[in-house]
Amino acid sequence: MSNLASRRELRPLLHLRPASRDSVYDLIIIGGGPAGITAGIYAARQGLNTLLITKSFGGYITEKAVVIENYPGFEEVSGMELTQKFEKQLRKQKIEIERDEAKEIKKIGRNFSVLTKSKQRFQSKAIIVASGADPRRLEVPGEKEFLGKGVSYCVTCDGPLFFDKTVAIVGGGNAGFEAAIFLSKIAKKIYILEYNPQVGADAENQGLVKKSGKVETITNVSAQKIQGDQFVESLSYQERKTKKTINLSVEGVFVEIGYQPATSFVRGLVDFNKRDEIVVDSRTCMTKTAGLFAAGDVDDVLYNQIVIAAGEGAKAAISAAAYIQKLNG
Repeated sequence: MSNLASRRELRPLLHLRPASRDSVYDLIIIGGGPAGITAGIYAARQGLNTLLITKSFGGYITEKAVVIENYPGFEEVSGMELTQKFEKQLRKQKIEIERDEAKEIKKIGRNFSVLTKSKQRFQSKAIIVASGADPRRLEVPGEKEFLGKGVSYCVTCDGPLFFDKTVAIVGGGNAGFEAAIFLSKIAKKIYILEYNPQVGADAENQGLVKKSGKVETITNVSAQKIQGDQFVESLSYQERKTKKTINLSVEGVFVEIGYQPATSFVRGLVDFNKRDEIVVDSRTCMTKTAGLFAAGDVDDVLYNQIVIAAGEGAKAAISAAAYIQKLNG
């Protein structure tokens, strides 16, 4: 790319007068993960009067990404460190940040109304939903009862509590194997339970797990029940082929079976696919509702990667700027 092209890319497309806090924002961004943060940076550089609403920064990469080795510019970086760099750059922009959670979005005339968990209400001309995804539940007896008492959805948060203990990880994809790699430095013994006949983790992660010597992988099984007294003491699973039920003595259960898009607050305004992801125009990230965009793990883009989420956030912000410019006439 030429120097001239670089300078053009950095030049704001719009020069809009900022509104007061009680006025209508140009743009509200919901979510503080890679997509939301990138959208915020790009929106500010477009000159949009922007509010970003998020209960926390980082989302998935803070909770799950122990070591990231495929984000450009970083040979190796932790999810926490990358999130801190994202947030630091965001806070240098002219953008308002509200630590809250969106509960409802309505479109009234040409504007949108956002109601938050703390009962605040904000208005804007456009919205970018970048709220990420919530962990999928096993939906087995004992899961809810032992949450925080041995059941966890965040290995980086709770893993250190299981020093020299035996734990089970439900899920044999990359997330499950990365959790096992992290726990191999802490736990005494680790079981990985996978529903399918083969695990879905890539060869590199499988190799690292095997090298640890602490992990036993059990495939073609389904988790049945989590049991214990005050804390988790066992996990039972069923062999899918023989229907035989086996009980594992474990002190912790980490659930790593994927994520479900956090989209309940936007129902009625968008279409969903079979995975409850928001259907968007791949060129602009706009949903079926004019002025409402989605980016990151909430939309129906095929691959969920940090760099892709960031790119989708940038695309959504640029598209929102063009939409608002047209709306303003």
